Amino acid sequence: MSKIAFIYPGQGAQKFGMGKDFYENSQSAKALFDRAGELLQLDMKALCFEENDKLDITEYTQAALVTTCLAMTRVVKEQGIKPDVTAGLSLGEYCAIATAGGMKEEDAICLVRKRGILMQEAVPAGVGSMAAVLGMTGEEIEKVIDGMDGISIANYNCPGQIVITGLTEAVADASEKLTEAGAKRVIPLKVSGPFHSAMLTEAGTKLGEELEQVTLFPLHTPYVTNVTAEYVTDIQQSKALLATQVASSVRWEQSIRNMIADGVDTFVEIGPGRTLAGFMKKINKEVKMYNIETFEDVSKVAEQIKV
Repeated sequence: MSKIAFIYPGQGAQKFGMGKDFYENSQSAKALFDRAGELLQLDMKALCFEENDKLDITEYTQAALVTTCLAMTRVVKEQGIKPDVTAGLSLGEYCAIATAGGMKEEDAICLVRKRGILMQEAVPAGVGSMAAVLGMTGEEIEKVIDGMDGISIANYNCPGQIVITGLTEAVADASEKLTEAGAKRVIPLKVSGPFHSAMLTEAGTKLGEELEQVTLFPLHTPYVTNVTAEYVTDIQQSKALLATQVASSVRWEQSIRNMIADGVDTFVEIGPGRTLAGFMKKINKEVKMYNIETFEDVSKVAEQIKV
């Protein structure tokens, strides 16, 4: 029997205009965008739908992207498509938990707004950075950076694409050593901080305090956590995992492989862009991969899945 996973992108997938056609064509999607705007005292429509200088700033990005992905998910579920498991890349894990029933959508949106602010405030601008390493395995990179201070792996995205994170000087030094060791390219990322590094441990602690104020609910669907790449079926684990996630590696490739090993053969990426589909091509080309980015995509994917 076919198993379906809903998967959600992380920060970097945001783009102007995301979710606008859902807002215009779905009452339930419109209601969530409007509610998010009320809760956060932000013009969510202007933030997501119009060109502006805030969408790429972490404290705004996270709430905008989670609102968009969850609004899209409402429409997908209305078509009768239900996941057997959910997962999200970094920020996307909040969408995964809300979709799995563990957290109210409104709470997820408010939490990631606070998460974005905490992450942005954690490290002064310029002190930390990140870079994508192409053409090396995680193990090869680990050998090169082992023993180097202020550097670690942020994301195990897919074979041939790993992200490093840490002090700006350490990232530059590691980039040189990795190029010498055989990396095809090392590309500095346009981010405002060294996300998923030990430098964000304090932000994770503060986020844990925010999480204590949130009511969680029993999961009706398991989700896969970035921290261990394992299934979570007990919601009581989630607060500690989300607090830890901010400063720990995102084990995305391992998460996908574990879902496939469990029998998942259909993945639906919900959100702007096709980042996760790109990773999937390098992880496993045999599974079915669908993208839902526009309102039209929903009915098309629903037809294909139900065939």
